[in-house]
Amino acid sequence: MLVQTSTAVQPFLGSDIKSSYEASRVVILPIPYEATTTYRKGCENGPDALLEASVQLEYYDDELDRETCWDARIYTHSSIADTRDGQSVSAEKMLSVTRDTVSQLIQDDKFVIALGGEHSITTGIVDAYRLASSEPFTVIQIDAHGDMRHEYEGSIHNHACVMRRILDMGLPTLPIAIRAVCKEEADLIKEKSLSVIWAREIAKDPDWIEKAIAQISTERVFITIDLDGIDPALIPGVGTPEPGGLNWYALTTFLRRVFETHQVIGCDVMELAPLGDSVVSQFTAAKLVYKLIGYQVTTKGW
Repeated sequence: MLVQTSTAVQPFLGSDIKSSYEASRVVILPIPYEATTTYRKGCENGPDALLEASVQLEYYDDELDRETCWDARIYTHSSIADTRDGQSVSAEKMLSVTRDTVSQLIQDDKFVIALGGEHSITTGIVDAYRLASSEPFTVIQIDAHGDMRHEYEGSIHNHACVMRRILDMGLPTLPIAIRAVCKEEADLIKEKSLSVIWAREIAKDPDWIEKAIAQISTERVFITIDLDGIDPALIPGVGTPEPGGLNWYALTTFLRRVFETHQVIGCDVMELAPLGDSVVSQFTAAKLVYKLIGYQVTTKGW
């Protein structure tokens, strides 16, 4: 199924880079959905802000010593589950359309990077990968928060519950840079003996990356990045900023190692809530997406 890019969607990196759907290897999927944010709102504007900022990126990646965009062949999909301009989309509808869209992209052999939007979207994305293959995979979660509540504010599909829904699917998880959990989540981590790489451990242990890699029990992984997992000094434009997050090089070094040691099946970047008087958050988020593309291109030998 070919889904045409809407004229309202800025192609990632700009019009000179965009590929046709048929020729693309990488598909950027904007999902400007927001319904359950509980502090600073605005993440439904995150995908557009990131795409607009991406036009300012240099094509050349000095770390990888190449212009990875040409070999990636990037297609930017039209937005789905759009709640902007007061549009009402139920959680169930959002999850359904997200799961169906990502399922089609998987079937068409695309490497998907979804852009949110609130973190609850990830449930639908991960479910699509779960349904596409019986082969197991681990969900690596870069995040400030545990997101393992059973329900929050009356909804099991609240953004604070996304990793609980993924645990309910029976998938292994590896949360990275966690530094804010409630008592319910702390008890669950102990009860289930869940692996967690706490931010306070990262700050003290220079070998944390290899120790984290050793805890991934499957060959295949999906990476979900809530941008509040990064220190708010670097990305202040998030809904619930927490001090003590990952710095840029800790983040990118870890991600590169994951791509080098495992098969990354897909990614998402969630919870960008742009600030009105600054572009630093969306520019940094756009560069992060380009890094994910670059690591995939390099490790795949494209």
